Amino acid sequence: MGAHVSAAGGLYKAVGRAQELEAEAIQIFGAAPQMWRRKQHSEEEIARFREAAADARLGPVFIHAVYLINLASPNPELLEKSVDALTAELRLGSQIGAAGVIVHVGSHMGAGFEPQLPQMVDAMRRCLDDSPEDILLCLENNAGAGRSVGSTFEELSAMVGGAASERVRLCLDTCHLHAAGYDVSTERGLREVVAAYRAEFSDDQLAAVHANDSKTELGSGKDRHENLGHGSIGLPAFRRMVRNRLLRRAAWLLEVPGYETDGPGRPDVEMLRALRDESELPAAPPLETGV
Repeated sequence: MGAHVSAAGGLYKAVGRAQELEAEAIQIFGAAPQMWRRKQHSEEEIARFREAAADARLGPVFIHAVYLINLASPNPELLEKSVDALTAELRLGSQIGAAGVIVHVGSHMGAGFEPQLPQMVDAMRRCLDDSPEDILLCLENNAGAGRSVGSTFEELSAMVGGAASERVRLCLDTCHLHAAGYDVSTERGLREVVAAYRAEFSDDQLAAVHANDSKTELGSGKDRHENLGHGSIGLPAFRRMVRNRLLRRAAWLLEVPGYETDGPGRPDVEMLRALRDESELPAAPPLETGV
């Protein structure tokens, strides 16, 4: 159980922030998420991160790839930038000892999923071929908005199957599932979602879960994360999910707004861990105005 934490000021500082949250696993950005230009991390900084993570017994670690990546783009220039960026993320992940890189595959921009599928598969293979074999590529499901790809298990399965690599795994975002019409908020709905997953994938293909409640209703197609218990999924649903035989295999990573509008905090991690451990739920701080 863990969270996305900031690596501002140096990768190694993410470890200290994780310890403050009492997180058992973390996700970080390896580069500014809205920029193509990458920061070059020195060997000293990378070694410092690895040492700090080992001392803290922290793991697994995941990198979330930059948001600009679009392997489905019909624009050749954007595609090449995306392949270069994702390859760089995978190489950095290997250097710091991360388990995997989590990526949104992108949007077909009106070209259609099926016509762009061969391109996406080829792009993933290029990234895998040009990066070390000890790092996973984890495809994250989308919320179903517009022309995004990977919002259904069938589309994800086509991409994973096309790549034909044991290094390609999945990251399921609970908010995105709900927004895309997969009802994880009810006991029956969760059983159906797990059955739909298993119709396409094996259990060991799930590497991570992004644990986020949803500000919007089932099937909204909108990616709007909410703190656990404050959205349309609800705490009872998360209690069921963290105990589910499939989902509990994965690393759980919070990407919620938090109670001070700056991302997941210690109360969020404590809540998630209490749901897993069947212990008394901590009292959540009041949401600040406007959150």
